[in-house]
Amino acid sequence: MYKKLLFLLCMSLTAQGLAQEFTKEDAIKVVDTFFDGFHKGDTTIMRSVLLKEVALNTVYTAADGDKRLNQGSVDRLLIAIADRPEDQVWKEELLDYKVEIDGDLAQVWTPYRFSVNGNFSHCGANSFTLVNTNDGWKIQNLIDSRRKATCD
Repeated sequence: MYKKLLFLLCMSLTAQGLAQEFTKEDAIKVVDTFFDGFHKGDTTIMRSVLLKEVALNTVYTAADGDKRLNQGSVDRLLIAIADRPEDQVWKEELLDYKVEIDGDLAQVWTPYRFSVNGNFSHCGANSFTLVNTNDGWKIQNLIDSRRKATCD
């Protein structure tokens, strides 16, 4: 009886030791995969790291000084990526990664600069919420800020 109990306890500890922990590098890889697809115009790559339903929002200050929250659609984003003209190059340069992880939840903060055909468009920060699903880690929420000035 004790041998079986000891065996089960050892197996349980071994299985826990073999389970891979999600790391900051893993979280960065999810975000980098999203942007790899973004830059290539490959929505299949982007979709591979997105939940089916993703909250997509942008905060900014309008020209009249009004603070705004734009609630977007991941489907509209993917259509815009797929329909982007081939001669139009969108580049989102991620300047840093700040990652926090707690169990099945992760947050990735990425300041960025965005350009179109090499011309500066805007800057800001992205905030990605990642969740651990049965299909792996996926982006559940993406909100970004946008501004044209004070980018340094």
